[in-house]
Order: sequence, then C-alpha cells, then structure tokens
Amino acid sequence: MKVLLIEDDELLGKSLQRGFDEQGFDCVWCARGMDAIEELNQGSFDALVLDLMLEDMNGLNVLTELRQRGSSVPVLVLTALGSVEERVRGLNSGADDYLVKPFAFAELVARLHAVVRRTALPQKAATELIAGPLTLDITTRCARRDGCEIELTTTEYKLLEFLIRNSEQPVTRRMLCEHLWDANWEGVTNVIEVHINRLRAKIDRGFRQQLIQTVRGIGYAYRTK
Repeated sequence: MKVLLIEDDELLGKSLQRGFDEQGFDCVWCARGMDAIEELNQGSFDALVLDLMLEDMNGLNVLTELRQRGSSVPVLVLTALGSVEERVRGLNSGADDYLVKPFAFAELVARLHAVVRRTALPQKAATELIAGPLTLDITTRCARRDGCEIELTTTEYKLLEFLIRNSEQPVTRRMLCEHLWDANWEGVTNVIEVHINRLRAKIDRGFRQQLIQTVRGIGYAYRTK
C-alpha cells in the first residue's frame, strides 16, 4: 500500500512514517500542504493520511482540491480537531474516515486498511455481499450460511455488514460504536461485546470455522482465511 502522510509535526511525522514502513507500507511524508499537492501531481497513492492544521494551509483545502479533480483515493483525516461540527465538516468535504488525536497506532492502521478495502469486496447482483461461506442480502437484511437462512436484528445486520465490508482486517470497538450509534465508545460498557456474542451465536455456532474473531487489544475481525 502506498500512503501519502501529510503531517506538519516533525516528531509525529517521522514516527508515523517509520511505523507505516514497519507495517510494510510505502509511505511518503510531507510536512506542508503544497508539498503534498505536488506529490499528488507526480504520482498516485492508495490512501492519504491528512492532518488538518498545517502550517502553510488548511488540510481541508488539500482534500477539496483532490476531490475537485475527481479523485476517489481514500482519505483518513488525522487531527486534534475533534468536535462533532469539525468531524462533520471533514467528512462532508470528502474524507472517508476521521480519527482524533491522541490515537492508538493500531487503530490508525486498522482504519487505514478499512477505508482501502471497503470497495474491494466481491458482490453478486449488486444486492449481496459474499464473504467466504456467508452471504449477506442487503435488501432483505438476511444472511445465509451453507444454505441456511439466518434472521438478523437491525443492529446485528449493521454490525455484520460493517465487519464484512472490512473483511480480514481488525476493526476497533470505537469504530463499531461510531458506526452503529454515532456515539463515543468510552461511554459504552459491554454493549459491543453483547451484540458480538449474539451475532456469533447466530452465524458461527455449530460450525468449525469461526468467522468473527477477537483481535486481542484491538477489537474484532471477520476472517475467512
């Protein structure tokens, strides 16, 4: 994965670039918005990690220019600006995800994988998501595994769809909470675990292959490998 990191804090920029390189990414780091635009003019990237408070320009200007070109490259905003209004502004400007500082590097990597893989899932007739032995019908909101139909509640469906769309990659409890309820996950005790356990009971019980797996220290992952 080739990543363009746009971060004006030198210490954080170097640290993130080193971390991405250790994860096997090809990371180009820019400290200025104009340098980032020049990099975008010269080559293509699989994803952007974008700080909003740059010394020479607002990061949203970089994002706006990128989208005005018609580029659909995934953009993950990484910023200290964490109010609801600021997150909405970033997402409405074309960001695919929004992570507030301070953050855990493992979550940043998980979110980055998620936005890149989001459109890569095989589909059937544009109404079904197929992930290993399980098929999710996005019209009826029912699942099928090995020919057996599984009825899901609204929350279970949203949870399973999110996991499948991020198939093979871990997603954090924060990501699940924000997706399900647009809420701050620190204020939720074990509600995510309760819904995960109920979903597992429906799609994994009785099968040798467990599709929903716990990723220690991070969250959960839907895996077929």
